[in-house]
Amino acid sequence: MANNKDQNQKWKEVFYSRWFLALLFILTLLLIISYVRAYYQEYQVRQEISNLQAQLHSLESKKIETMEFLKYAQSSTFVEEKARTELNLVKPGENMVIIANGTDSDTNRQEKTNMIKWSQVSNPIKWFKFFFITN
Repeated sequence: MANNKDQNQKWKEVFYSRWFLALLFILTLLLIISYVRAYYQEYQVRQEISNLQAQLHSLESKKIETMEFLKYAQSSTFVEEKARTELNLVKPGENMVIIANGTDSDTNRQEKTNMIKWSQVSNPIKWFKFFFITN
């Protein structure tokens, strides 16, 4: 019995010693740190999942828009519109009308007048004016 009592006394000394309490404190601290780290990693994973889901929704809507545009681009309406606007084509039996600006500016009139004047001048005079008379 005395041996058993000595054994219990030794265990009590070990469990109540400062070293054991310090070791227990360190182990508890490590356990808390590992729990916080695991929780933070789980939080990051959840954030990444929500970001990827948002990207997924964005890409799905972009895909739908692209598919709708593709359907429109394959339609005859789109082809006709592009032929009319970019290639200036018309349907058989239609007439194209080009409406010019209603007013000519003074500079356009002056340029037209100068061109008419120069077209009436002979070539040798044009060359003489080009080389010897500066404007």
